Amino acid sequence: MTGPGDPPEGTPESAPGGGDDEYRSVVFDESFVRAAPLQEFSAQERIGDHTPAVRSRGGPRRRERGSPQQAVILVLLIAVAFATAVYMGIQRPYQKPTTRAAEPLRSTLVPLTPRGEVPGGAAADLYASSPARKFRIGAEGITLPAVERTAHFSDDQVREALGTAKEFLVHSALDADTLAGGDARAVRMLIDPDQLGQFDASLSRPADDGRHAATGWVMRFDPERVSLAKEPVRVRGSMRVTEVNSTALEVVADHTYVYAVRRAAAHAPRTDTPATGAAGTGDGRDLAEPVTVPGTGPHSLFTVRREARLRFDREDLRDHHVEVVESALQAGPQACATDAATYLQPLFAGQRAPADASAGTNPYATGRPTDSLCGVLAPDAQPSGTGRR
Repeated sequence: MTGPGDPPEGTPESAPGGGDDEYRSVVFDESFVRAAPLQEFSAQERIGDHTPAVRSRGGPRRRERGSPQQAVILVLLIAVAFATAVYMGIQRPYQKPTTRAAEPLRSTLVPLTPRGEVPGGAAADLYASSPARKFRIGAEGITLPAVERTAHFSDDQVREALGTAKEFLVHSALDADTLAGGDARAVRMLIDPDQLGQFDASLSRPADDGRHAATGWVMRFDPERVSLAKEPVRVRGSMRVTEVNSTALEVVADHTYVYAVRRAAAHAPRTDTPATGAAGTGDGRDLAEPVTVPGTGPHSLFTVRREARLRFDREDLRDHHVEVVESALQAGPQACATDAATYLQPLFAGQRAPADASAGTNPYATGRPTDSLCGVLAPDAQPSGTGRR
């Protein structure tokens, strides 16, 4: 029976409160049903031998966690990757890129023999009467050119190269300890570490092989044979800097050094040395002029022209090092046959160069070529107007 105001057929299903509205809160849509983790077996399936009434559908929660087998596989993959990385690190360890190794030094020395007797006198007079009178004193003679940046190096880097080059020249050619045959520690501190082995071998075991001459690195005299004057060394020359490539600068230093030397006390000739004999020159005069006081006597000038090629890579510029690539010397007066690998061997005042006693150069010989180079010291290079003492 309907109430007053209700249609005879009852409330339409489409009207509010009609039809299935009262069940709408318990009706599940299709997406909810698909997401359910459990599914009830159908009637046909329950006819079979199924104890449970439902079955798992592997819902999203289960898929997110993954199976234990997947976890084991992931752990194994990580372990294999780690083991591979360790193995490759042992077999092929990472090496920091290194710069080009420094070249070994190549050196030559050409002795300059005098045509006549070596002039002698007081050191100041010898300097004043020779071309060295226009030279500067000591390190003042090693002047630096104007600093200009290059394509790949700044002004500061060029300035550093020139400054280190001058420091090397001063310590290797003007330092008193170095000249007297000392250990040249100040020079060693400047040498590129790649060249230290060659440097040490050259000073401890000098050899005339173009690689291990001590005089290729430093100017030095035998202190038991040669005494240097108190008069300072005279120097003149030039320096120029160029960019070898994007990684290195090169400084070429071409200087002439003039030393005043005399015979050391340990090798001073005795006053009773005969005027003639086996050590004579053949003209009735002994090579060693007698002096009355051992260790004193006339000085003579010994001149060395050295062209040094010095290289600086970026590590050298940073660490204040230098690579001595080449050293070419011309030195005299000295005898052609003299071995000057260990010390420079000047002839003293009043001496003449003996006949060349070298074996010469054999172009048919095998192995390393042996050089027999010798030059003549021009008369104009000797002091003039000095007495022979």
